[in-house]
Amino acid sequence: MPELPEVETVRRGLAEVLEGRRLDRVRAMRPDLRFPFPKDFEDRLSGRRVETLARRGKFLLIHLEDRLTLIAHLGMSGRFRIFKTPPPPLERHDHVVFEADGGICVRFNDPRRFGFMDLAATDALADYKMLKNIGPEPLANDFNGPVLAAALKGRTSPIKAALLDQSVLAGMGNIYVSEALFRAGLSPKRKSGTVQGDRAEKLVGAIRDVLNEAIAAGGSSLRDHRQPSGELGYFQHSFAVYGRTGQACPGCDCDTARTGAIRRITQSGRSTFYCAAKQR
Repeated sequence: MPELPEVETVRRGLAEVLEGRRLDRVRAMRPDLRFPFPKDFEDRLSGRRVETLARRGKFLLIHLEDRLTLIAHLGMSGRFRIFKTPPPPLERHDHVVFEADGGICVRFNDPRRFGFMDLAATDALADYKMLKNIGPEPLANDFNGPVLAAALKGRTSPIKAALLDQSVLAGMGNIYVSEALFRAGLSPKRKSGTVQGDRAEKLVGAIRDVLNEAIAAGGSSLRDHRQPSGELGYFQHSFAVYGRTGQACPGCDCDTARTGAIRRITQSGRSTFYCAAKQR
């Protein structure tokens, strides 16, 4: 599933071509994605001007005039494609088409249909069912060591599981949690409540660094992710541990024959990659 860097990359690509433009026509090519489109979906969007594009965790927020917001989630395989010239014929899984002034066309393609789109009053987003319990944004100015430490205090679950909990921290997923824990030198098996003080500060710095680097690289393209321009992301070439079982970690000075190099374990049904020698 796309994580924060992939969604932020999509947001930036769409903002470049949609902000300030009017949606001349919106077409839903089927009645549903993960769940049905809201009533009068096409009519409520067509003719409105796009004011700004924002992101909350893994959710895209397309703010329109008259205080209406389109909430979009990419699911497992969803992606937006931008066409600045007459677009080619629709593809099989092009499920939503946005035609904006200036000849801009944006299509949402989702083969697995785990993504969704919904509409909500902009002023009521804080109470929207899928947004109201989300934790802090890891790239926000007010996210710091004490904030993370407070969220983790008293928790006995592994730190990997806690960071995947969207009520603890918004937007993090399997890839970037594994990478951030490696940079912070923390074992994914460490009890969450022990990440306090300097450990929390170091983890916050690692989270910020890995997310910012991933965004600059256009995200990670392992299977479905593409930037709205159609380009791949490139951060997968910078992974320190994710997907690198049995390999030496960057700057490795370990006896990998003894330590087993990068290890893969399963936590909460998901793969975790880490270096047992460097992460404690």
